[in-house]
Amino acid sequence: MWGLLLALAAFAPAVGPALGAPRNSVLDLVQPATTKVPGSILARNSSLAQLPAETANGTSEQHVRIRIIKKKKVIMKKRKKLTRPTPLVTARPLVTPTPAGTLNPAKKQETGCPPLGLESLRVSDSRLEASSSQSFGLGPHRGRLNIQSGLEDGDLYDGAWCAEEQDTDPWFQVDAGHPTRFSGVITQGRNSVWRYDWVTSYKVQFSNDSRTWWGSRNHSSGMDAVFPANSDPETPVLNLLPEPQVARFIRLLPQTWLQGGTPCLRAEILACPVSDPNDLFLEASAPGSSDPLDFRHHNYKAMRKLMKQVHEQCPNITRIYSIGKSYQGLKLYVMEMSDQPGEHELGEPEVRYVAGMHGNEALGRELLLLLMQFLCHEFLRGNPRVTRLLTEMRIHLLPSMNPDGYEIAYHRGSELVGWAEGRWNNQSIDLNHNFADLNTPLWEAQDDGKVPHIVPNHHLPLPTYYTLPNATVAPETRAVIKWMKRIPFVLSANLHGGELVVSYPFDMTRTLWAARELTPTPDDAVFRWLSTVYAGSNLAMQDTSRRPCHSQDFSVHGNIINGADWHTVPGSMNDFSYLHTNCFEVTVELSCDKFPHENELPQEWENNKDALLTYLEQVRMGIAGVVRDKDTELGIADAVIAVDGINHDVTTAWGGDYWRLLTPGDYMVTASAEGYHSVTRNCRVTFEEGPFPCNFMLTKTPKQRLRELLAAGAKVPPDLRRRLERLRGQKD
Repeated sequence: MWGLLLALAAFAPAVGPALGAPRNSVLDLVQPATTKVPGSILARNSSLAQLPAETANGTSEQHVRIRIIKKKKVIMKKRKKLTRPTPLVTARPLVTPTPAGTLNPAKKQETGCPPLGLESLRVSDSRLEASSSQSFGLGPHRGRLNIQSGLEDGDLYDGAWCAEEQDTDPWFQVDAGHPTRFSGVITQGRNSVWRYDWVTSYKVQFSNDSRTWWGSRNHSSGMDAVFPANSDPETPVLNLLPEPQVARFIRLLPQTWLQGGTPCLRAEILACPVSDPNDLFLEASAPGSSDPLDFRHHNYKAMRKLMKQVHEQCPNITRIYSIGKSYQGLKLYVMEMSDQPGEHELGEPEVRYVAGMHGNEALGRELLLLLMQFLCHEFLRGNPRVTRLLTEMRIHLLPSMNPDGYEIAYHRGSELVGWAEGRWNNQSIDLNHNFADLNTPLWEAQDDGKVPHIVPNHHLPLPTYYTLPNATVAPETRAVIKWMKRIPFVLSANLHGGELVVSYPFDMTRTLWAARELTPTPDDAVFRWLSTVYAGSNLAMQDTSRRPCHSQDFSVHGNIINGADWHTVPGSMNDFSYLHTNCFEVTVELSCDKFPHENELPQEWENNKDALLTYLEQVRMGIAGVVRDKDTELGIADAVIAVDGINHDVTTAWGGDYWRLLTPGDYMVTASAEGYHSVTRNCRVTFEEGPFPCNFMLTKTPKQRLRELLAAGAKVPPDLRRRLERLRGQKD
């Protein structure tokens, strides 16, 4: 019976209030018909435009059981040729004339209205009200699309607005702040690990003063239109209004909800700003940017086209290459930007940005596409900051590590993709949990006292299980690992979405099965500095008036957090980069909204532009130099650079050059290589810009010199022969 009731909820437009409190007859519900979804949300989705196949008269031939609630008696009837509603939209019921006092009433359906900003937090908590709330953590300020609950039982912040159980006429209200053309509503149920609650139908009302209200009317019955809502807690459901309504306030009135539950919902309102003829309200400031960039979402084809255009505009400082393919065969394209693209210049560090590891976290992808455009434009203009960046380092931008997941999210649309759809790759693998766990073998070796004399504290090898042909390793992950090995990256950031915080390694807790635990690396000071630099340059993170995205307020700690102290992530790319390569990497959670609407992109670019540039400039912090052979003056590859007091070493690139990120201070640094005598020297890092030059000249050991001479067929010099004899005597 429970399965049947849940199935009936999916047919809410025709079924009526099948679940929840008996409020209206099924005859009051909107009769389904075909509608057009706003282009700003779904025009990008060709698959959504293809509705399910129906018969010539627009009906399906299946039999569906419906429940008609009259008073408290439930009657089951069989109905043939029931019109099948589309999963995302409802019909547009005809509305009675707008009451007097409405400003500029709309005459016809207006498509393309963006979200008002509940999910992105542009709508403040003070503009959300409700008839009642079960608790503060379920108040109207929690009624935002995709808001997430806390993880603890009885957490103060749960994921929805929920009215009190005894509230017989619940409502949720949004103040747009000024006259606004409302065109649609998107709803979800309650996000919680403990409860399942969602509204299955609701009415909509409007007001200019929050006292006099009017609603949408169904012309066929002359009664208020009732819109079908959700059949599960997470899937966003869009209802377009029959005609746009111009007002300041919009109110949702739940009519039915899950049986045994309470009226709970999360919402987003689709709305276009309108001018006020009486100049009673201040004009809403539209987010924008003065940079002439392409502010829109780009699918795979559009992304390739844009990258090609940037390359054609700046051919001397750009190169496009692929590091591999996704599971579906889409190439993982990288834009390289440097004054000498295509080659590693001695002494020039390599840096990277990676975005789109989770396909539905789309903002990072667009920020990297905007960044490559910006760097090209500003280099051509002679911007000294950009010119220095491109001449002093080689920048690699991977905008889409998970193109398969992004295509799924893109076709759903920015407001309808939900919290998780498109997150994983096409094999249902979370790429941020798919890298080899090198933390565990390192920590076990440390506990046994084997580090660093027997087991290295850096460049840990891949575990045997991870290299097997049947290992569960995504092709996207393998491609990135090969990329890491091929290029001596020094600094990286991994761009995500859904929060506003910068997290740094370690991401995995050291205590087995601990859900969260402070687990710093030996380079904790460096990682905290890097994280603080990005968070301190990000306009949104520095906005003291903003509210937290979900349940945690990261601003109390400067908008940075140790990853493991937030939630444990075994096999993360951050930890892998640190333990398998020389690269220091952090994760940047860019926004509360994983997939912001296109009209949010200019402001998001302004929020992150300076942070993206400033973070790259931190590669100059620390020491850098070249380790050479004293006799030949050639660079020594794979020489180990060890800093006294920091149990993590780095190695030189194939030309002998290295970069070691360090915070200001005095350090004793040792360079060593197989077959050479180690050399130790003092290196001072100051607050002045630029890495401190710390070069080393290593002398071959007698054994190494003898080995090379004998291999060349030469005679052993007398001085070397005498030295070897002395060494043998000491051993005897």
